[in-house]
Amino acid sequence: MPRKTKLERFNENVLSKYQIYNGILMTLPYREVLETGTLLPLFSEMCSKGYEENLSPIEIVNNFFRKYLENPTEKEKNDLLFRFIQYIERQVVLFDAIEDASFAIVNNMDGLGTLRNVREKAESQEKTEQLKAYLRYAKVRPVLTAHPTQFYPGAVLGIINDLSEAIKKDDILLIKNLLAQLGKTPFFKKEKPTPYDEAVNLIWYLENVFYHSVGAIYKYIYHNIFKDSNIDNEIIELGFWPGGDRDGNPFVTAEITRKVAERLRRSVIRNYYKDLRNIKRRLTFPEVEPLVNELEIKLYNLSFLQKDDSISLEEFVEKLKNIKQILVKKYQSLFVEKVEDLLHKIRIFGFHFATLDIRQDSRVHHSVVKDIAKTLNGKILPENYGELSDAEKYKCLKNAKGILNAEDFSDELTKQTIESIYAVKEIQKLNGERGANRYIISNNQSSLNVLEVLTMTRLCDWENPSVDVIPLFETINDLSVAERVMQELYANPMYKEHLKKRNNLQIIMLGFSDGTKDGGYLMANWSIYRAKEHLTQVARNNGIKVIFFDGRGGPPARGGGKAHQFYASLGNTIEAEQIQLTIQGQTISSNFGTLESSQYNLEQLLSAGINNKVFNDNKSTVLTEEDKKVISELAQISYESYTDFKNHPMFIPYLERVSTLKYYAKTNIGSRPSKRSQSEGLNFSDLRAIPFVGSWSQLKQNVPGFYGLGTALKHLEEKGNFDKAIYLYKNSLFFRTLLENSMMSLTKSNFKLTEYMRDDAEFGAFWTLIYEEFELTKKMLLKLTGYSELMENHQSGKASIEIREKMVLPLLTIQQYALQKIKNEITDAELISIYEKMVMRSMFGNINASRNSA
Repeated sequence: MPRKTKLERFNENVLSKYQIYNGILMTLPYREVLETGTLLPLFSEMCSKGYEENLSPIEIVNNFFRKYLENPTEKEKNDLLFRFIQYIERQVVLFDAIEDASFAIVNNMDGLGTLRNVREKAESQEKTEQLKAYLRYAKVRPVLTAHPTQFYPGAVLGIINDLSEAIKKDDILLIKNLLAQLGKTPFFKKEKPTPYDEAVNLIWYLENVFYHSVGAIYKYIYHNIFKDSNIDNEIIELGFWPGGDRDGNPFVTAEITRKVAERLRRSVIRNYYKDLRNIKRRLTFPEVEPLVNELEIKLYNLSFLQKDDSISLEEFVEKLKNIKQILVKKYQSLFVEKVEDLLHKIRIFGFHFATLDIRQDSRVHHSVVKDIAKTLNGKILPENYGELSDAEKYKCLKNAKGILNAEDFSDELTKQTIESIYAVKEIQKLNGERGANRYIISNNQSSLNVLEVLTMTRLCDWENPSVDVIPLFETINDLSVAERVMQELYANPMYKEHLKKRNNLQIIMLGFSDGTKDGGYLMANWSIYRAKEHLTQVARNNGIKVIFFDGRGGPPARGGGKAHQFYASLGNTIEAEQIQLTIQGQTISSNFGTLESSQYNLEQLLSAGINNKVFNDNKSTVLTEEDKKVISELAQISYESYTDFKNHPMFIPYLERVSTLKYYAKTNIGSRPSKRSQSEGLNFSDLRAIPFVGSWSQLKQNVPGFYGLGTALKHLEEKGNFDKAIYLYKNSLFFRTLLENSMMSLTKSNFKLTEYMRDDAEFGAFWTLIYEEFELTKKMLLKLTGYSELMENHQSGKASIEIREKMVLPLLTIQQYALQKIKNEITDAELISIYEKMVMRSMFGNINASRNSA
């Protein structure tokens, strides 16, 4: 019997179950739920038909009230709309839980891109030794960030997890009780979380998901590829930003950094303790049992009683190795694999669990260095440091000597910056060097930015700082100067000496989110690709091994989409021994929230590197000079189109007054402010990428995922060179991945929702500009691919999007209804407050339903 297609498996295991369990949700014994569940399908149908008839959201909502409610008061209308929002939020949770429960069935866990598939492919092609050689040095590093795209509070995430497990077992009674619990659990937060709260929420994933999924992957590789022989490589390492990411977040203090590092340490040791307790049940032999009991007590003291001197990491490892040797020599290696698995986890996670990265803006560092020079009256740096030429500054930094004391400074930013460096030193002493050994400089524009940070670390009583200084290039301009900046650094004697002590290894971070916000979708991705090529070459020329760390979000507009295909598409002109990327906000729960999804997606990333280096035949990954010329031309035309759009006089007013942008700051989903400065007006450069991309998503316009692409392709067609784009799509995995991710953005767009703006006196022409580019991009992509519909080659993904979009259409209608009411200049302050709350509450469900829309 032939295996069912992915779409068939999706329909059978997700769609059909959703219809069944949604029926249970509709019949919960609560009056408000029952009434809402009856009226919502009618409202949903009226929304669909209304947009087909080109009605506005206000017209659709008013028509519904007239047809189904008898002379309702304003309060009754609003109460019902809020109940619709609450109900749809819970429908989305149910659908998420069903997709999570069915993940291993819908996605072939032994299929393409999995480790089993990789192993069998290597065996069939007689490339097992090449595979093993690659795995001895390759690494994948997912870095968890608290960037605010997750609207589910912790309690709701817990219910999703439990509901998913109940659905796997078809436990109807438990499902019903959990849905009832869900009906009474609030979905919004009254107060913003602190950075420590964000860290604790994400550590839950480390403890309950990544610890086990990463361990399972390593175990498979050890037993099935290396046949129980030593690998001598962690393969997967974890990174962590909450508590260390200070960029634009004044609430992340040095004390918070220390506190988060301590929590990470306690958490991983408790996981080791649980593992040891399980092992203890099997290691009951005379010479082994006392050793296990001793270890158990020491770990308990370390994790629960916080006795830091009870056992060191080195002692822990040695005692386990001793137990392993006894099992091998005297007990026929009985249960030795359990000890080995724990040793492997210790190698991967140490006493740090995940490396806590520090990040701050280059402008802050420059300000701090100037304050150091001024406050200390020229003792370490000349008082007029800020007025010197760059060449003079380089010389001053090289010759700077002394020890900084945070208490000597009155400026809070200076104190905190110095304290954060001392915190890194303290963390390394307690958690090991891997506890915190990376300092990221955002908005990096010059080699001076890097040398100022390196100098500050030296001046914090740290002669040879065991820290990797990582420049982050984000904007199109930053990317264009990245090669020159790194060449200057590699040639700088002070930095050259530092790199020598760091094994001549340089990590460079590249920002997809801000790059797209700055230059548009196509130009950002191509600029990063070209920058990686140039940075690879300049590093190789200087005998430096470069590692790229990608700042990626969930949607294509922020570097998301099919990330594993992107990494598989990189040829040998780009260094790719390690894959490092940020896993942000909602992407953590949607792509790595369960053991199955976490293991699957980590294996996909790992196999992307394997395919690139072990199985790569270069046919789909090598771009010829002619290919690059075509993409460069497309990127430039796209960039010019996007820049004109961004400079349109209506661009900022449209975002401010038509979108949900200003409401992001009020949602209480993240600890950091929604923009970088505290200025009253909206400044584009201060606007964070998440609310920028998210606001377009709420409008269902997804501009950052496609704008300028249609114009660029049309330009190529008019020149008679469209066949070159078709050739690229068929033969370049990189170009094909870009376009397929853009098609995903287009699929999640719905201009019917805002078509009422077409006739708006102020914004009508601007809305039409966006819509025409959308239609042009869609038309050109269909012509290019030969498809009759977008995402024709990804039917299961398309089906999931369509169901979610249908689910939230009433939610979006309510949001637009409320925005229109506010825009129509209602003077009643109480009513305005109600409609603003309606906007914010509807944002929650839309983001959650879209999974990775921001």
